Amino acid sequence: MTAFAPHQLRQTVLRMAYSGSTVHIGCAFSIIEIMSVLYRNHLRYPGDNPAAALRDYLVLSKGHGVMAQYACLYEKNWLTTTDIENYFKDGSKLKGLSDAHVLGCEVTSGSLGHGLSVGVGMALAAKLNKSDQYCYAIVGDGEMNEGTMWEAILFAKQQALDNLIVIVDENGFQAMGKTHEVLGLGSLKDKFIAFGFDAIAVDGHDETALDNALIELKNNKNDNPKAIIARTVKGKGVSFMENENSWHYTRLTQDTFDLAMAELEPAV
Repeated sequence: MTAFAPHQLRQTVLRMAYSGSTVHIGCAFSIIEIMSVLYRNHLRYPGDNPAAALRDYLVLSKGHGVMAQYACLYEKNWLTTTDIENYFKDGSKLKGLSDAHVLGCEVTSGSLGHGLSVGVGMALAAKLNKSDQYCYAIVGDGEMNEGTMWEAILFAKQQALDNLIVIVDENGFQAMGKTHEVLGLGSLKDKFIAFGFDAIAVDGHDETALDNALIELKNNKNDNPKAIIARTVKGKGVSFMENENSWHYTRLTQDTFDLAMAELEPAV
């Protein structure tokens, strides 16, 4: 069985969303392969300890996609089946946004535009400590509208944070519409390069391409911070959710839950 298999992670997300009668399925699905590759091949946790002092950092700035991360923490046995079944219910420690009180989540996020600044600070601290830690920050393309994002990007270049890897989930949507209609930013890859980053654009659902991009960027031994523009599909994996922005806020019924789970069953 493949570790962090995307179809299994998506099924875990569905179980959480249905159990908790909650939303944000589409934006969790678009980052599943990103999470899968990071947890399988890149994030280092000495002693398999999410609180290890010299761990790599994963900052989920687009905190509303946190079910994708919870699914990975569940696979690592840092969350229990009870945690998943009680997601978003009274008394649960798992809320609908990333929460630093959950072991394995580095930041409390959801107020968009702020998580990257925290990640930049973590990368700077690692540099000052002369450690080899990386900070991976997953941000949304809609979130890139925020001015604080560009301040953090400028600061990262100024401080030569080559241990910072920003991964943009470019799914083309934000809560209230298409990103290019709300505030078009053109080529994010070109913008990151103009701000002094090494940047690569890839298919965000191609695990091999994601893995190769991460390896290439980390092998670039220079003072530049790094960025991956991951072109993704909101709602990826379930046909009636893909590129359907209503699933940003739509809750599952028994019928839609069953249909979605069936689509994610691997081919025999």
